[in-house]
Amino acid sequence: MSARPTPTKSSPLSIIAAILLALVVAALNIGLWWWGNLPHGPEDWHGQINGFSVSLFQRYQNPFNQSYPSDDEIASDLKLLHQYTGRIRTYSTLVNPQVFRLAQKEGLKVMVGAEIDTRLENNEKELETLIALARRYPDTIERVTVGNEALFRNDLPVDKVITYLDRARAHIRQPVSIAEPDYIWLKYPELADHVDYITIHLFPFWNGVTVAAPFRGEDQGAVRQAEDAYLQIKQRFPNKHVVVGEIGWPSNGDRRERAYPSISNEAIFDRQWLIWAKRNNVDYYLFEAFDQPWKEGLGEGRTGAYWGVFNADRQLKFPFTGPVTEDTGWPWKAIAASLLAIIPMIWFGIRFQRFKLMGRLFFDVLIQLACGLIVWSVTLPFNFYLSWVDWSMLVLLFPAQVAILAILLINGFEFTEVLWRRQWVRHAALRSPDPVDQQPFVSIHLACYNEPPEMVIITLDSLAALEYENYEVLVIDNNTKDPAIWQPVQEYCEKLGSKFRFFHLEPWPGFKAGALNFGLKETSPKADVVAVIDADYVVRKDWLSTLTGYFHDPKVAVVQCPQAHRDFEQNRFRRMTAWEYDGFFRIGMHHRNERNAIIQHGTMTMVRRSALEGTGGWSEWTICEDAELGLRLMHAGYELVYVDELMGKGLTPADFKAYKSQRYRWAFGAMQILKGRWNWMTKKGPLSGGQRFHFLTGWFSWFADALHLLFTLMAIFWTAGMVGLPQVFSLPMQLFLIPIIGFFFAKAIFGVVLYRARVPCGWYDIIMASLASMSLSHAIARGILHGLTREKTSFVVTAKSRRLGGSNFAAFTPVREEMFMFIALMLCIIGMAKSTAAHFTEGRLWMFILAAQSIPYFSALAGAWIAHKSGDKTG
Repeated sequence: MSARPTPTKSSPLSIIAAILLALVVAALNIGLWWWGNLPHGPEDWHGQINGFSVSLFQRYQNPFNQSYPSDDEIASDLKLLHQYTGRIRTYSTLVNPQVFRLAQKEGLKVMVGAEIDTRLENNEKELETLIALARRYPDTIERVTVGNEALFRNDLPVDKVITYLDRARAHIRQPVSIAEPDYIWLKYPELADHVDYITIHLFPFWNGVTVAAPFRGEDQGAVRQAEDAYLQIKQRFPNKHVVVGEIGWPSNGDRRERAYPSISNEAIFDRQWLIWAKRNNVDYYLFEAFDQPWKEGLGEGRTGAYWGVFNADRQLKFPFTGPVTEDTGWPWKAIAASLLAIIPMIWFGIRFQRFKLMGRLFFDVLIQLACGLIVWSVTLPFNFYLSWVDWSMLVLLFPAQVAILAILLINGFEFTEVLWRRQWVRHAALRSPDPVDQQPFVSIHLACYNEPPEMVIITLDSLAALEYENYEVLVIDNNTKDPAIWQPVQEYCEKLGSKFRFFHLEPWPGFKAGALNFGLKETSPKADVVAVIDADYVVRKDWLSTLTGYFHDPKVAVVQCPQAHRDFEQNRFRRMTAWEYDGFFRIGMHHRNERNAIIQHGTMTMVRRSALEGTGGWSEWTICEDAELGLRLMHAGYELVYVDELMGKGLTPADFKAYKSQRYRWAFGAMQILKGRWNWMTKKGPLSGGQRFHFLTGWFSWFADALHLLFTLMAIFWTAGMVGLPQVFSLPMQLFLIPIIGFFFAKAIFGVVLYRARVPCGWYDIIMASLASMSLSHAIARGILHGLTREKTSFVVTAKSRRLGGSNFAAFTPVREEMFMFIALMLCIIGMAKSTAAHFTEGRLWMFILAAQSIPYFSALAGAWIAHKSGDKTG
């Protein structure tokens, strides 16, 4: 069967189909934005609000930074509020003291509070000023509170609070109270004997209660809970007037169990409460008038900044009549997301019309989802009052989020092509053997270093049994110092006859590439093809006879078979790694082969000699000389043929240390190639667009491992900050969380589905192969980061024979870094669980992310343990 792609021409019908499909997906996107922002319909509110609790700091002002509003700013705020109410409540007599004078001028009544807490000296100043203000503004100040949730915070004992109350009542004509949550009054009923009225705070949000909209037929919810709490206090203290000093709902921030902060929920709660309070003649102060960004992180998480009916720019968040839309800007965001996606979707539909309809639809949806997330990510931060710390984190993480989306699209493209292709365009099968006189002469090169002689001899026996006449075998042993290891191989080659030649090189530079370049110089002049295998491989008798026919086509430079394994079925570690390797050759290599962009790997490969020597031989500047050669041959215009037949089987790495070091070497070498051949892959030239795509993006999954490591280190730092300095470090926004969680699940689903479709193994082996794959994440991340920052690293040969083990504790020696990372993440989860952040949905979501981040490190520990306990069990 042909190995060359047949180009597909775009017919008018296919172009129309691509456009229609893209328009359908774009319309669905707009529909989802519309559905997510359906107007909510709480009852209309007409009339004046009984009162507002106020903190009159402007957008960028903060009392902790000694930044306070001016008289003009306060006067402007009071004038705005007077349009909605005739009363306000304040919390301190020392902070913004001009408010009382300006309120009198505006004609507002004030419930003035004295700030009482652990600062006893400050308490005296607050109390003295309260007495003076009450006497100075007898008509403006209609009632006072001595302390705001001082007992709730355990700032003072109840007897000390009573002393303050009694002093205030002795000197102030206006009614005196203390403001506490409803349950504090029930806990300390004696307080009622020392106040003129009772002030309670009602916050169903902090109890995790959902907002229940009556039009949905619900009879329980936040307002109902507030009503019950109010009526209970009225019943318990029938002779005291009850004032609701604070009640409200946040419009943004961290979710609290079933309580979700949003503009629509704030509108529903506030309007329902206003209607019920008016109907039942309740005295209340709505909390609060204006958003206060400086409150973010003061024990309430991000939510503390968003309780205002007006935002920090003094704009009303929602109307008091008519439907409420959560995001009034959703139409232009939806259109922007659709416009961003429409051209890529149409291009994909035209370019890949050979995919089944479901595949084109799936990938169009994936493109639209990615564009929607970009628009959402760009616009969401402007819904928050971000600190410089938040913006710094955003600047750092936004490029990472774009990279995550790119990796998701790349993985999704592979998923789509593998599942929904109609057929493989470039498929290569075994060829009929040539007559002896037409067989290309093949020089088989076997490079070895310090390999067990009995293992190499098994490989030589399989080569001696080849059903092929025109070949030679060059065994090149480089830098093995112990004669007891290389001399038995030399002697065995002599016994096998003239086709087998042995070379011992010591010392010799260039690692494996250096040995193979030496082999090129010693190759028979008759050789047309150079074949390379590893020293642990047993090849099929028909390896050469069924494949060398491809070299009759002068455009073919490489014929590559999969890397496969033997003797693993009864060894749990070797089995899981064997199936992990198999996934790439059953899935990734086919995907790359469609665009003549396979990764050449240095075993079970055959290379046209003239192409190999004509492009410079094996590159000694990279430790992945095989992959670099494949790219170089593509750049020279040759074709590489991938035949998915198991023509030889080798041994898996002996233990977890060898398994890790091999993958580290591959990742490091990939980065060497990326840096060394960057211009080839980024600039138009001999390489096709598909080849450049695969060699640029084929390593993106490994880049995801590097991002995982960096993100984990940042997450550990950020979590330590949230636990130790919650006033500085707040819970991450959804912007940081949702793409990460989505990527985690999408990648897992893609992998499992593709394995089920393409790899001939059961669920147990899929799970174990997934564990093996994840266990390499840290090694790959180190390889990527070192490869980007270093020029060279040592070439470590992958051990294939079992090394002597040690104690159970020694099993974890190869994964010490992973162990430390896992322990650090577990400590972060414990710290979060014990902090106040655990009460927020975002806090629990963050703990879930930390747990997900720990999976690769746990997998490494599990893999090392499985390797240690597997011993030498082989099939």
